[in-house]
Amino acid sequence: MANLRDIRTRISAIKTTRQVTSAMKMVSAARLKKAQDDVDHIRPYTSHLIGIINDMVSAHPDIKINYTFPGRGDKVVLWVVASNRGLCGAFNSNVVKAVQALLRTDLKDDYRKGNVEIRVLGKQAWKMLRSRNIMPHILEEGQLVDPAFAKISMLADEMIDEYDLGILKKSIVIYNEFINAAIQEVQVQQFLPISIPEVKRDKPISEYILEPNRQTIVDTLMPKTLRSFFYQVVLESIASEHGARMTSMHKATDNATDLIRELQLSYNKARQSNITNELIEITSGAEALKR
Repeated sequence: MANLRDIRTRISAIKTTRQVTSAMKMVSAARLKKAQDDVDHIRPYTSHLIGIINDMVSAHPDIKINYTFPGRGDKVVLWVVASNRGLCGAFNSNVVKAVQALLRTDLKDDYRKGNVEIRVLGKQAWKMLRSRNIMPHILEEGQLVDPAFAKISMLADEMIDEYDLGILKKSIVIYNEFINAAIQEVQVQQFLPISIPEVKRDKPISEYILEPNRQTIVDTLMPKTLRSFFYQVVLESIASEHGARMTSMHKATDNATDLIRELQLSYNKARQSNITNELIEITSGAEALKR
């Protein structure tokens, strides 16, 4: 009977765990809807900002675009965007692996010279990096709890100011891009100096009438574009986190159900074996009394 009692205890514990994972899956699914809406809203805005700048440059080639030239400094800022909480599969570890690969390859010389400053958004990536003997310089976590544009844009403004002051050589962001609830892709993108992608057009661009002048407008739009892009990076990461956690908890719930089914089968077999042994003992005792 001790064996049966152990199996019953395991079944009860796994059922409790399944309730927790199922609840976490539903919470992540609810939060994912809002996070996905935020991503769907910011993507067209950022894309149109870049499109406006691209159109203006195409129509007026003499325009000088700030923040597209190599920085005058030596420092390389590496922003790692992850999560504050775990239980989301390989969401955080994939980002950390991308950081390690970058430090071994493109940033190898700068990292050896001590010119790389790693800034982390999310406690889990902070812990993972330190466990791998990579010491980040700055940890931010509140922006993931309340992803307000005003708070997140301050992080972008710090890099913009360092670029303007001639401290920064370049800045790179590493994050998970949201594809869908089940798929997140790690992206390594250069934040500064920014690269304005060319847009293919079927017809020539009409000449703009700009006030006060085209250079002033571009100079005003560029910081807004950089802030919006960094805000989009954070929103993409948050949506990816909820999608990864929902998928992970869904798999955990299914695994718990399968394990309960196997344990229930083992319990039934053990119970049947005990009953058979008891019947044999009763029959043997009855035969002994007849003699």
